[in-house]
Amino acid sequence: MQSVAVKQLLEEKIPNTQVEVEGEGCNFQLNIISDELAALSAVKRQQQIYSILNPWIADGTIHAVIMKFFTRAAWAERS
Repeated sequence: MQSVAVKQLLEEKIPNTQVEVEGEGCNFQLNIISDELAALSAVKRQQQIYSILNPWIADGTIHAVIMKFFTRAAWAERS
């Protein structure tokens, strides 16, 4: 799976969210920028992402996912 496909999938499924994806093939690091997701507990955030990616994890297309969550303000401060 290509990183652009992961980005597009997540941004389509989670409104008001920006996703920056690093990696190719089956291993990805996701930087997820969303005020709504950042307000949730760590478990709830991960559950939302895994619920979208689970079909590709289950069939082995995606092997490993590392997630980091940011508010829009926190992401802007990184630049």
